[in-house]
Amino acid sequence: MKQIAELEPQIVWSIFEEITRVPRPSKKEERIRAHVIAFAEAHGLAYRSDAKGNIVVIREAAAGRESEPALILQSHMDMVCEKDADVEIDFEQDPIQAYVDGEWVKARGTTLGADCGIGMALQMAALIDPSLRAPKIEALFTVDEEQGLTGAMNLGHDMLSGTRMINLDSEDEGEIFIGCAGGIDTIGTMTYVPEKVQNAADWQACEIRVGGLHGGHSGDDIEKGFANANKLMTRLLWNLARQCGLRISSLDGGNLRNAIPRDACALVALPVAQMSAADGLFHMLSAAFAEEFKMTEPALQCSFSAVDRSVEAFLPLEVQSRLLNLLYALPHGVMAMSMTLPGLVETSTNLASVKMPEPGKIVITTSQRSSVESAKRDIADRIASVFALAQVDAVHTDGYPGWAPNPDSPLVHKASEIYLQMFGNSPKIRAIHAGLECGLFLSRYPGLDMISTGPTLRGVHSPAERVEIASVAKVWDYLRQLIESV
Repeated sequence: MKQIAELEPQIVWSIFEEITRVPRPSKKEERIRAHVIAFAEAHGLAYRSDAKGNIVVIREAAAGRESEPALILQSHMDMVCEKDADVEIDFEQDPIQAYVDGEWVKARGTTLGADCGIGMALQMAALIDPSLRAPKIEALFTVDEEQGLTGAMNLGHDMLSGTRMINLDSEDEGEIFIGCAGGIDTIGTMTYVPEKVQNAADWQACEIRVGGLHGGHSGDDIEKGFANANKLMTRLLWNLARQCGLRISSLDGGNLRNAIPRDACALVALPVAQMSAADGLFHMLSAAFAEEFKMTEPALQCSFSAVDRSVEAFLPLEVQSRLLNLLYALPHGVMAMSMTLPGLVETSTNLASVKMPEPGKIVITTSQRSSVESAKRDIADRIASVFALAQVDAVHTDGYPGWAPNPDSPLVHKASEIYLQMFGNSPKIRAIHAGLECGLFLSRYPGLDMISTGPTLRGVHSPAERVEIASVAKVWDYLRQLIESV
């Protein structure tokens, strides 16, 4: 089997393979920051950082290009850390097990981190390619993109001098992105006093699981019809509670605010006399799920099993009723399609996670996106109103702005022209429903002219994440030509 570092272009793939060995969860980027700094020092490149931990590595201009403004290349250092349920990994300590599989590079049972590790590798290769006749390059590496874009939000005002930026956090070769959605999270917290189980012999402890789902990016994949494990689990619990007297002891579904939940698990108690009825109802519902999602979720799995343990406490009935009605009522998915850019999701919401971090506390995290600022606020307020109806306290995060498209920018024209010259066809110029850091950069540096591009990635934010090998070579050739021509 071919090794990753042997792929072409080797200058990019060897750097990417090194990146996969460096743990880099969001908000814990110390090791990858040290790796980038060591890289700069090893190649004699100047660098600077700000209070938040963002880094800019500088390649000085080639002879004859010293008078030109700097060109900024940008990606983020952190990665989404998701894994299959049967995989053991400590994302804070262990390397990603990346490998070549035909035309793709994948990871064994975890996210690959090509989002945005392959963007980092392209940047770093551009910093050291001796054949590249470039203007001054400022390679910006930001922290904490995946968990709130706080690196871009707090980027130092003196970090950049360039006026043009190429963001390398896009996932479709042949497409140039010139706009993105803004986002905000709405988080609800319930508190309660656990109810101790009386007459334990009358109750059977059971475990209910939903899994095998695609999951995926809550921006890029929200319109693809993938199931949300939290919504399916809610339907199971809501019906079993109403018809069979189910009581919830614990509930855990989803992980990250920007990932569609793939798995959910609940520990419940059922009256012993209702076990047969509950089993029949469960199988009827799981069969309905399989039929509803047969085209998008062929690996969907639902399980219901008695467990040899006792349930000591469960949610009070009033709290359980409010929780299940809340989760059932919370919307998930596409709320509106753009009327100005056909095919673009304008507004969406993701029921991202349901967690019980400690006894007596339930935290429900939702994430909203829209390319229209007023619509973003509207859907966030709609989510908050559903929380309010369930008498649950909800808060909004600060959120981040969208990036308004400017199809007439000089950089867009140059990027399109070069792509056409190189490959004989024009790139697609489009906006993306996912969030990019570009809108935040504009708030810090209002004069920036920006585009976003990158190789083809699929299954991002899930263990199905993979990067197409051929597209990396194509983007590298294109990036080099763009740098020299811009």
